Amino acid sequence: MVCQQAFPATFNPRGWAFFLLLLQCSAVLTLVSAQQPSKTARWPTLSGKPPLVIARGGFSGLFPDSSSIAYDMAQAVSLPNVHLWCDVQLTKDGVGICTSSVKLENATDIATIYKNRSRVYQVNKVPTRGWFSLDFTYKELANNVSITQGVYSRTNRFDNHGFAISTVDHLAKTLKPPGIWLNIQYDAFFTQHNLSMTRFVLSVSRRVKVDYISSPEVAFLKSIASGFQPTTTKLVFRFLGRDEIEPSTSQTYGSLLKNLTFIKTFASGILVPKSYIWPVDATLYLQPHTSVVADAHKAGLEVFASDFVNDIPISYNYSHDPISEYLSFVNNADFSVDGVLSDFPITPSEAIACFAHLGRQAPSQAKPLVISKYGASGDYPGCTDLAYKKAIADGADVIDCPVQLAKDGTPFCLSSENLTQSAIVGSNAVGGIFSFNLAWNQIQTLTPAIANPSAKFRMFRNPKFKNAGKFVTLSDFLALSKNAKSLTGVLINIENAQGVRVADAVNEALIKAGFDKQTSLKVMIQSSNSSVLMKFKGKSNNYELVFKADGDIVDGPNADSTIKSIKTFADSVVVSKDFIFPELEAFITNTTDIVPRLHAEKLLVYVETFSNEFVTQSWDFLSDATVEINTFVQVAKIDGIITDFPNTAARYKRNRCIGAGKKTPSYMEPVTPGSLYEFGG
Repeated sequence: MVCQQAFPATFNPRGWAFFLLLLQCSAVLTLVSAQQPSKTARWPTLSGKPPLVIARGGFSGLFPDSSSIAYDMAQAVSLPNVHLWCDVQLTKDGVGICTSSVKLENATDIATIYKNRSRVYQVNKVPTRGWFSLDFTYKELANNVSITQGVYSRTNRFDNHGFAISTVDHLAKTLKPPGIWLNIQYDAFFTQHNLSMTRFVLSVSRRVKVDYISSPEVAFLKSIASGFQPTTTKLVFRFLGRDEIEPSTSQTYGSLLKNLTFIKTFASGILVPKSYIWPVDATLYLQPHTSVVADAHKAGLEVFASDFVNDIPISYNYSHDPISEYLSFVNNADFSVDGVLSDFPITPSEAIACFAHLGRQAPSQAKPLVISKYGASGDYPGCTDLAYKKAIADGADVIDCPVQLAKDGTPFCLSSENLTQSAIVGSNAVGGIFSFNLAWNQIQTLTPAIANPSAKFRMFRNPKFKNAGKFVTLSDFLALSKNAKSLTGVLINIENAQGVRVADAVNEALIKAGFDKQTSLKVMIQSSNSSVLMKFKGKSNNYELVFKADGDIVDGPNADSTIKSIKTFADSVVVSKDFIFPELEAFITNTTDIVPRLHAEKLLVYVETFSNEFVTQSWDFLSDATVEINTFVQVAKIDGIITDFPNTAARYKRNRCIGAGKKTPSYMEPVTPGSLYEFGG
């Protein structure tokens, strides 16, 4: 049974609490107050206006493509002028429906509903078996078939809500989006079966306002060009792969790209894969940008870029951060595209409205400290000179040194006393090689190795520089810190079997470097060993003692007394992310009270580890590290962010969309912990 779709017009989903109402099997549409993109400078788009965000199938990065909830979500968390994208297919009776693929089984449950009605057709001259819309009336589809998640790497938790296939009329008249973009991918295929896309788009445009119509077929766009005024409906030629053949001209799309004046005769814009603009090499590193945008703008054509998703690896130049990728298309010195087509429209909305034209010197709008995890260890091997310099350049407030002791007593920075976890050592290192077995002059000759915590998902960090940099002594680390005017402090982490001995060496190094008396940089001493912290208690008013907590602090039998005892030897506490937002099946389920309980004892709370890789984030955070950080800051009220990608957290603190109170735009609202899990159950 397919759910009926109701759309209350007055419900306000601030904080995304609207998911709770969706349990009634209705989809909710709301336009919340949203901040427009910065108008501090003319955008280098063709019109001079900010780039457009086009939501491909709605918010299809999380919800089933073209479902009512995907379209609702896109409107709820995107720029106010977001355009909803519909891939149009035609039913047997000529109804235009929105489904992501010409083969319906790719994104619906039709194969289980009509088991014996698959067919083989020529699709772009290729014999293709599947379930096709032209074999079904709209009534057959609407009453029995529901939309499902078509990308198998994404969660299928929302497939069991029976979201009906939407028509173009339903999309326009019931959801009433700010703009509609119809993509006609297979005009030639439907024409072969006596179904006319030309007749359909001309007819529907008389009933509803269609803002953009795109197609990869020249003949189709030329056939409808005289029926539309560019001031009302813009026609956009969609480029496919450079070597693919456009059916009506028999030319490759690569060759058509060289004749933009021809495209201009029947279209007002082009839609190109993002690699047409910023190509990447075989190793997934960026090449210099092409002249596609400049050439198209010169020809009077708008340029829209496609293929933006948050949940697949992107160029290593972006440090696994999709906002950085969007900014390279809309906020570089040479050009801006006129719009982006995304499965995750919240992210380009953030990029355009909150981060574009945002200088490094923009003042912080949020308070949490940005504390590095082994320096910028997402970009370089941890605890190397390059990782620390990158963390400082990225805007970290505090850089960290986990201290190990060499055999000769030299304290140095490394994530573990087992050198095999951070360096390339001999193949005979069975069980590990430990710092206390090697002198410093031996250790410093080792080749560093970048950590890849998401390697099981085939996600790697900056492979070109996976062995770059040099390990540093604690004294070198302190000297580097004193010379970095942007830092507010250093964190010395002592997690070592020789904890007390390491503490003595750290204390000596701090005194020698004058850190016990200087006041410009705070010194944070971190350990999970209270006796180590007690070694530093009272040594200097400039020292902050940081206790790394385990699970007993949350749900241990004596949690309250544990917290009170921590106050006797520490000023702050480090906890892991799931201490605050417990996770189940990759969804967060609720918010614990650990932060207010620690705050009640006047203990600051630092949280680890925030990473950019989308596989480290629950589904609730939409494969967007900024959404995750924002939720921890706004909901949990944490005091510090411990991260291996300091640039993401430092940029978040500067963004112009926070601190606006009731005027905070929807795309900078935190998620409501537990709401997605309850809805997807």
